[in-house]
Amino acid sequence: MDGPSRPDAHTDPVRRFVVGTAGHIDHGKTALVKALTGVDTDRWEEEKRRGITIDLGFAPLPLGDTIRASVVDVPGHEGFVRNMLAGATGIDVALLVIAADEGIMPQTEEHLAIVELLGVRRGIPVITKRDLVDAEWLELVRSEVVQRLPASRVRWDAPVATSVVTGEGLDELRAALGRVAGDLVERPADDCFRLPIDRVFAVAGAGTVVTGSTWSGSVAVGESVRLLPLGRDARVRSIEVHGEAAERAAPGRRTALALVGVDKSELARGHVAVTGTGWQATMLIDVAVELLPTARKPIASRTRLRVHLGTAEVLARAVQTQAIAPGHRGSSRLVLETPLVARGGDRFVLRSFSPVTTIGGGVVLDPYPGLRTRLRRRGLAVEQNAPARLAGLVAEAGLIGLERDTLAVRLGVAPSRVTAVIAEAGEGVLALPDAVVGREAVVTEGKRLVELLRRYHAEHPLDPGMSLQALRAAIGPPAPPAAVTDAVLERALQRRDLEVTGSVAHLPRWRPALDARASDASDKLAHRLADARWQVPTIVELERELPGTPVRALLAHLARSGTIEAIDAERYAATGALAEFRSALEAALAELRSATPAELRDRFGLTRKYLIPLLEWADRRGITRRAGDARVLARLTAGKGGP
Repeated sequence: MDGPSRPDAHTDPVRRFVVGTAGHIDHGKTALVKALTGVDTDRWEEEKRRGITIDLGFAPLPLGDTIRASVVDVPGHEGFVRNMLAGATGIDVALLVIAADEGIMPQTEEHLAIVELLGVRRGIPVITKRDLVDAEWLELVRSEVVQRLPASRVRWDAPVATSVVTGEGLDELRAALGRVAGDLVERPADDCFRLPIDRVFAVAGAGTVVTGSTWSGSVAVGESVRLLPLGRDARVRSIEVHGEAAERAAPGRRTALALVGVDKSELARGHVAVTGTGWQATMLIDVAVELLPTARKPIASRTRLRVHLGTAEVLARAVQTQAIAPGHRGSSRLVLETPLVARGGDRFVLRSFSPVTTIGGGVVLDPYPGLRTRLRRRGLAVEQNAPARLAGLVAEAGLIGLERDTLAVRLGVAPSRVTAVIAEAGEGVLALPDAVVGREAVVTEGKRLVELLRRYHAEHPLDPGMSLQALRAAIGPPAPPAAVTDAVLERALQRRDLEVTGSVAHLPRWRPALDARASDASDKLAHRLADARWQVPTIVELERELPGTPVRALLAHLARSGTIEAIDAERYAATGALAEFRSALEAALAELRSATPAELRDRFGLTRKYLIPLLEWADRRGITRRAGDARVLARLTAGKGGP
């Protein structure tokens, strides 16, 4: 992983893209790549011995001073389509290789379908082995290709006939690739970095190395990537692009990352290296499915499938799925048997569980659907743009809302686009600093809080209102994030639907009031406590003495007016009586220096039932403090340690 450094991706003038081969076995894909690049992509001894490509091969292809391609050579044998799929994801241009002596074959059709399902936009049909046929036969094959490809969704250039033996057509093919490169939409470098891993190995002095085609974003030497589904961060020690050292990995090229902090045995093909927030491995995805006309049977609920996304292959089962017939489209929820890293808008290929054959593919509509959501009610569709999809997800989320830092991954947009997407979603989406929530959900919850306060006032006519803490806790359930709770209260306050005084919430113009009966009971309580002086009764005792009286509410009312004061949770005393007790206690302790409860009991003529609560009140008020079993005046012992 050592060598000369390359310019930073942000200033690199070279246009880069990924080319992938596709086609039937033994149609000359590997020989074509070698003729174009000078690299034999068959790395394994078995490949050389059997004369077929088994695994992925890679080679650089310079196309002048300002264009450079990374070529991915895939196996054509039907037994290695899973390897072909791992290489086909992430390519920008497909080379559909068709041998002149055989023409379009079954694996040609399957590879063509895969290229279409993966959303590859540009391609060049390459007729190989030109030297094996005469001009008339070549024209028949060319005609077959020209007639077949117009129905394809890929924009195909005119076929190029080549021979690796004579070199015919190779320069024409290079020129065609150069033209196509100028028409490609470059993968975004300002997006989250994502590298689906297709190879993992160890290099002495470099450590664990992962390779793949960079799908989006960039990462620099010294920065960290998140490895999923492993769930581990690793530092990028060095970067290579086709054997040349680079300071930064960027889209449109084959990339090797040497990583610190992870062992080779912990990673495998199908894992992903990412940067940015919002990524997580998922076990559930909602998707739009397209079933090929050649599929043998429909996809229905409980159908078991093989899902190929990125370089991963996972088993899954379709649920909540109305039967999708061959040649038709529909929505499905896929329950995955192993974790998968997906993003909104990702394309994937479906293969049947058994016998294993390509049957269709589709697009990820939501990589993180809620377990309790119903697919039919969600209204997700491929045709929806990001703002429309966001509006639907926000409405579905209710008061819980959506975390803002998950939106780039969930919607499949660059982080720099998130703010604009939120704005384009319309007034129904309320943007908060760290979340988005439906405006209607906030309004509805605000109205519910007003009704809650109205009931509280009716049930507690003597209270100034409901504690703000209790009101916040009443929002939901489930309890929304703090930012959403703040938004609900802020909107209600702005509309003057409620008011907050201190830490108490109440309806506008609400004032606690006593009717004549409650006023009489309040006077009785005040007189009772004044008469009790230091022999303070408990609330329970007062309730027994005054049956049918809202004792607790009246006590709270008297406490707010300053007539009485709480000694503890179960006792109130007249304010004047407490002032007298304080004076008497301070005088006694000034004389005695310290006194035990027993000594104070004798001095004041109080039993422990009444004395202890009063002493503990004095402790809490900072009048006294404990010194062993005794009490001392706090002001006389400030700064001194205990005995």
